[in-house]
Amino acid sequence: MKTWTREERYRVLKDPEEIRPLHDRIVASPYRQTYHIQPVTGLLNDPNGFGYHDGLWHLFYQWCPWGAVHGLKYWYHVTSTDLITWKNEGVCVKPDTEWDNKGAYSGSALAGHGSLYLYYTGNHRDSDWTRKSYTCLVRLGEDGTAQKAEAPLFGPNPDYTEHQRDPKIIHDPVTQRYYILLGAQRKDRTGCCLVYTSKEPFSGWLFLGELKVPGFEDFGDMWECPSIEQINGQDILLFCPQHLTIPGRGNARNHNGYLIGHMDYETLTFTPIGRFHVLDRGFDSYAAECAATIHHNKDRAILIAWMGLPDAVYPTDDEDWSGCLTLPRVLRMRGRRLIQTPIEELKLLRGDVVPQDAKTLPRACDLELHCGGQDMELHLFTRDGGRGGFIISYDHEHQLFTVDRSHMKRRFNNGEGEVRKRVLENGLQQLRIFIDHSSIEIFVNDGDAVFTSRIFPKEEETGYQLSGDAMMKAWQMRSAVRDDFVI
Repeated sequence: MKTWTREERYRVLKDPEEIRPLHDRIVASPYRQTYHIQPVTGLLNDPNGFGYHDGLWHLFYQWCPWGAVHGLKYWYHVTSTDLITWKNEGVCVKPDTEWDNKGAYSGSALAGHGSLYLYYTGNHRDSDWTRKSYTCLVRLGEDGTAQKAEAPLFGPNPDYTEHQRDPKIIHDPVTQRYYILLGAQRKDRTGCCLVYTSKEPFSGWLFLGELKVPGFEDFGDMWECPSIEQINGQDILLFCPQHLTIPGRGNARNHNGYLIGHMDYETLTFTPIGRFHVLDRGFDSYAAECAATIHHNKDRAILIAWMGLPDAVYPTDDEDWSGCLTLPRVLRMRGRRLIQTPIEELKLLRGDVVPQDAKTLPRACDLELHCGGQDMELHLFTRDGGRGGFIISYDHEHQLFTVDRSHMKRRFNNGEGEVRKRVLENGLQQLRIFIDHSSIEIFVNDGDAVFTSRIFPKEEETGYQLSGDAMMKAWQMRSAVRDDFVI
């Protein structure tokens, strides 16, 4: 694995031609995706500024151009008319001011004010490498360029550590005020969320205080990517607690999940109902963001996430690129649970039906399985004789659904566990599985549980076997992203 110096990680991209040879090399990788957003070069991580404006879906992602390394971050811009076919627009937010001199970090979008406005964390480093975080504002111009405000909206809060980031802009119709949520860390190294407010979204921001979440005062050492969404009339607190273990998540230490409850902006209290739920039970999902859709369908909450994890190492790191985003998912409530289903538009990407007697599956395909509730096993990416593979199974006696990637030839991030399990109280009725060249997303029982994982099958891992109580239909998927070199 390559070792990077600080100078290499934080090198400024001055000319797109500097990275064209890297792009030309990585597009030949067998692990480049067919219908998932992926980096034009280098590293992709958090989705940012996801929103709908003027007939287009806008999405940005954290981007380090030089390789599979977290260094100087930019916001790279992609657009879509339908949430399935995406166009590379190039770099939008650049780290080119004093307050973001070492990176334009994650943030969110505000739609409905004549333009799309982007709120992000400016990552500033002093000469002694002391970090200061600034919350910054950008107006997206009609030509797609970033028009930065003359100064940050506000700076770092001295009562917390240097870890303050990921502004989420919210408008509350009850108080008629705007709020910004910031992920933060207390000085005792516990995670929390800070709240700022203003009567209007572009100036006059004041610190209100820390969001009180009873029962979760000591839950991880940092909260990233906080958001409060209202879905089917229910308040949802989404966030990413770091450096704690959760039952059923193996040795994973960084999580993406939610609390259901009630938000009171007057008292700055989110009162949870029940426990913390993990959004995705798979191996590789983090930093989920809901779209700002004030001028689209306000009742359709759409979420997308980074298909990766902080501090994880992936096989394509050696090819100088890493990361992709999940497929967009619709969120809705089912009882006291948030469920995720793939957007309906994805069916438009279906091509030819895979013959029932086929011995292999396309590298990009959509599978539907109807299950009777008894034992079943699906082995994907098997070798000669049905050996190895990515195993999806259901044990009827224990109502246990299991995903196991330990039998793939190319193993990675083993320390966080290679098996994920979930008890299905109502048994197994249905699976929807999306496979791309280096990813798999499994939706169980119409979104009751989701398992998202990166996979890197070798050339000989092409077979599949289905046994037990299930019937499967498969479609080849058409291409929906282009590897255009646009910087």
